[in-house]
Amino acid sequence: MDNNVLGLLKLRIKRGINLAIRDSNSSDPYVVVNIGHEQERKQKNKDKKRKKLKTRVVKNNCNPEWNEELTLSIRDVRVPICLTVFDKDTFFVDDKMGDAEIDLKPYTQCVKMKLDTLPNGCAIKRVQANRTNCLAEESSCIWKNGKVLQEMILRLRNVESGELVVEIEWVDVPGCKGLLGAQM
Repeated sequence: MDNNVLGLLKLRIKRGINLAIRDSNSSDPYVVVNIGHEQERKQKNKDKKRKKLKTRVVKNNCNPEWNEELTLSIRDVRVPICLTVFDKDTFFVDDKMGDAEIDLKPYTQCVKMKLDTLPNGCAIKRVQANRTNCLAEESSCIWKNGKVLQEMILRLRNVESGELVVEIEWVDVPGCKGLLGAQM
């Protein structure tokens, strides 16, 4: 494993809500996941070894159910996770249907607490929706089955409508730095 990797992040992309129509009366949406802002993505695109993480296409549906889990190697918790929704087109370039970012800092602060005696379902931290994040509503970091999870509804930007329901979970990996050495 890479010395710079802190650990892994399981990103569960559950579903889309009221996504924009990009075909005649519906869309064929899928989600692409990247780490970092546009400049960092351009740099990573130069590295041909990097694989683009994306969900499958759900045909003819503006309220798709993906229920897919993607796993990301995290090197810096200060860098956001970027999600972009596209409409799959057969003969033309895929249409962008909005984007959102996940700020990992509130979540990783909870994971670093190493709370292992809490009752199942206990809320560790509440993250309020505001102008600087993409949350559509308040989100909570929850203790569930020995792990800290955060489910959130992200409001898509740069589009007329749409939200994504996602969940994140941290995975410590033997041989990696872990969150204790991470800068917040």
